[in-house]
Amino acid sequence: MEENTPTVSLVSCMHFVRRGVAKSVPEKIELTEKELEKIIKQTADDLRLTEQGEDESDEEGETSEIRDQPVNPNDEFNFEQYDEEDATANPIGIGTVATLPNLGDLGENVHIRTEGPDSDEEDDIIKPTDNLLLVGHVESDASILEVHIYNKEEGSFYVHHDIILPWFPLCIEWLSYDPTDPQPGNLCALGGMDPVIQVWDLDIENCLEPAFKLGKKPNKKKKTRRIGHKDAVLDLSWNRNFTHVLASGSADSTVLLWDLDQGSPHTKLDCFEDKVQSLSFHPLEAQTLVAGACDGHARVFDCRTPQSHRHWTLGPEIERVAWDRHNPFCFAMSNNQGKVAYVDCRLDEPLWTIEAHEKEVTGLILSDQVPGLMITVSTDGTLKTWDVASTGATQVSVRTNRSGQCLCAAACPDAPLAVAVGGDNKQCHIELVDLTANEQVASRFGARVPVAAPAESNEAMET
Repeated sequence: MEENTPTVSLVSCMHFVRRGVAKSVPEKIELTEKELEKIIKQTADDLRLTEQGEDESDEEGETSEIRDQPVNPNDEFNFEQYDEEDATANPIGIGTVATLPNLGDLGENVHIRTEGPDSDEEDDIIKPTDNLLLVGHVESDASILEVHIYNKEEGSFYVHHDIILPWFPLCIEWLSYDPTDPQPGNLCALGGMDPVIQVWDLDIENCLEPAFKLGKKPNKKKKTRRIGHKDAVLDLSWNRNFTHVLASGSADSTVLLWDLDQGSPHTKLDCFEDKVQSLSFHPLEAQTLVAGACDGHARVFDCRTPQSHRHWTLGPEIERVAWDRHNPFCFAMSNNQGKVAYVDCRLDEPLWTIEAHEKEVTGLILSDQVPGLMITVSTDGTLKTWDVASTGATQVSVRTNRSGQCLCAAACPDAPLAVAVGGDNKQCHIELVDLTANEQVASRFGARVPVAAPAESNEAMET
């Protein structure tokens, strides 16, 4: 008699992308069966070599790729002059997915289709009013990056295309900075159980390789040393003010600041005593970064002098951190016991701490568009909204989600009260919730919404 093995189906991470950045008709790579067979064999060989090399990793000197003596030791990334950065900087050693850098010589039958869609493919066109929702989906043994389309006005939500991943995804960050092109791109950085970060071009379908990777594992046979992290990558944050910088937090208890032009880590923050689970660059100040770790501390760094920092405690483990754009000195942090604290960086102690949930708070959102709106989700299966505009936090609403234990959440940048929630319910692992359907939320925050959006007929769409 066969033993029944439970099937895993969950969403581990997600990220909304604003309207208007995606190509209306993504390019498509088309490969023959023979080419696919060759790629699979090449990938298997690379994995075998990597596994052999990891047995004798050379830890000594592995951080030599991180420059120890920058031109200005007080401002390693020249954060003070970020507004004068050269958008045409010449990237070094980074390939582009359009050139298929890792596929080798596959013959003449590799095509990138750039013409418009056929008549039956009209549904594949990405409209200017569409948002992308990037979703890390794990189904049984398969890990997938799904690119969903969400259109609030039309009430539509569906998977546009997907990308097969080699490992369990843990974090997603969108970025427009393409080091191979002076024009803004539509890219997605992914971190997971592997220490190497993958960056994919979302405007190309049927990709088998990322546009480029950040990091490298040691390999004795290839005589290569490690570059980057030594363990899983747990969170990523792109610097929207200093656009060639990406921060990564890892289970190896470090944060790395990556120079995308060079494709290598530039600065290492290693004052943490446990895994770094969450981090975020300040939305207005290019040099300021907050990071939350499993040692129970949230630390704020001035990246011009990364050796110094301030910290606040919310033990045992920090789950999420988020800046408040409407109060630039303030951020919120959550922990694995259901607590949320709100910190003013000018003070030594949090302004307030609340018992927000019964279990860990895995999603923490301070709305960029609606002043005072905080949204939390938890593995207790609920979504709550809070008003933090005054001196404390007032609970406005609570909702039991159909997505099971909530593992992540993302707010839509173009629909102020639309929130996506991901969980572990096999029948409904994604919900897209319109909070305006809740009378208490609409009454409390309606007047604060910058632009009124048309109401949807359903409170939630689910996948």
